[in-house]
Formats: sequence, C-alpha cells, structure tokens
Amino acid sequence: MDSDEDLQARGRALSSPVRLRILRLCLHRPRTNKEIAQTLELNPATSLHHVRTLLSTGFLAADDARSGNRGAKEIPYRATGLSWTSRIPNAAPVLVETFLQEIEGLQPSEIDVWRLGVKLNDAHRDEMMGRIREVLEDYARREPDADGTATSIMLAHHLDRTAG
Repeated sequence: MDSDEDLQARGRALSSPVRLRILRLCLHRPRTNKEIAQTLELNPATSLHHVRTLLSTGFLAADDARSGNRGAKEIPYRATGLSWTSRIPNAAPVLVETFLQEIEGLQPSEIDVWRLGVKLNDAHRDEMMGRIREVLEDYARREPDADGTATSIMLAHHLDRTAG
C-alpha cells in the first residue's frame, strides 16, 4: 500500500500539464529526453526535470540505454500506465489546460467535439458515468493496435447550474 507521502508526490507529479503531455507522448512509443524536449518545444534541462519527477513517482520507466547520434548514450522513457488509476486532486483545471495545449494548432476538422445536455436523477447520472467509464477502461486495458494511430479523448461532465 502506498504511503500518504507517495500519494502526495504522485498527485503533485500529475498536477502539471507538461508532465501529463510527456506521459501521453511516451504512451505508445518510448522517447528520449531530447525527443520529448523537441516535440514539446522545451529546454532539455526543463524536460529532464519533468522526466525525473515522473520517473521517481513511477509514471515513467526507463528502457535500456541506446546509442544516439555520434555514439551519445540515450535513454528512452515509456509511460507505465499508472496515471490511469491515479487520482489528481482538483483535476479539472490541469486536465482542461493539458487538453487545450494538446489541441493547439489543430484545425477544427481535426477535432471531434460532442456536447449533450440531459436532465437525470442521481441514479441515472451515476449509471451513465459508470457506463462511460467502463468503455474507457476497456479501451485503456487493450494492447495498442500495431497498425493504429495514437488518439486522445477528453470527456468532461458537470452539473449545469443554469439549466434547472
């Protein structure tokens, strides 16, 4: 069982949009710090700080070192999947900010968006959210398709205080 200190460290690690983006980047293919920094347009030292935080909390794992350009040692990192089962305190702001960063520069035609307004009692709302969670968890547990394309889903639920 994780200690309170471990849980707090994991919560802090997941409280950064940059770290969440690194996890997404390393989910399907291990990436080196250099690749992470280039893709996210970060200074390599800044990227390494975030990578080390994710390593120390178990969200990233280092693969075997390999030789890069000119024989330099490179360490590829991969996401462990631990973030899927970890809870982020006050998650909404960091998840929305991460989502906004990830879609920056995409054309509207490259993003599918759905918005639904329904009026449900507590039992039906819990049922709906449970069924959605089951579908997402089913896909999260599957092995990636070898011929697949990496894709992301952002789903938000909130009570609509203005609709009554």
